[in-house]
Amino acid sequence: MSRSVAGPEIERLIQLLAKLPGLGPRSARRAALHLINKKDELLVPLAKAMDLAGEKIVICSTCGNVDTSDPCLICTDPRRDGTTIVVVEEVADLWALERATAINARYHVLGGVLSPLDGIGPDDIGIAGLVRRVAEGGISEVIIAVNATVEGQTTAHYITDQIGGGEVRISRLAHGVPVGGELDYLDEGTLAAAIRSRTPF
Repeated sequence: MSRSVAGPEIERLIQLLAKLPGLGPRSARRAALHLINKKDELLVPLAKAMDLAGEKIVICSTCGNVDTSDPCLICTDPRRDGTTIVVVEEVADLWALERATAINARYHVLGGVLSPLDGIGPDDIGIAGLVRRVAEGGISEVIIAVNATVEGQTTAHYITDQIGGGEVRISRLAHGVPVGGELDYLDEGTLAAAIRSRTPF
């Protein structure tokens, strides 16, 4: 049984940091010590920023993005193509697409994927909200940008079944060779997907 070497406030900080993705107990201790050693530069400003974020940040009731307003800035931006919705699993995926500046559309964050083994069904993620948005009209294309996992593809097929058959075009991201990728380093599934998704040269 390990003994506590710090006061309860520091132990609590370590425990909370350890809950962050990518941080285990040892990394959390290092991060906590770094914050404490840089108290005025990091710890105090971080605490203030997190307190403010806790007060101000909300989930967009339209698309599921996180922002300080509801609807979010993306949903209210008149320069966006309001006829296209990009469906993503998580907010992190939305942010990744925005960093790439590859499309100027609206989004819909599912908040997960279908996973019967984990007890996650259609009612547990944001599919109903997506179906409702499409049914309201004005949407010409839904781009399904979920991960190329079994659960992601199951979710994509389910969404297609729910909103397909009408005037709305449903597309998905191409899967295959990444820019700068070498064939010898790619797994078989990626190579197979690249062949299936080949385009004219």
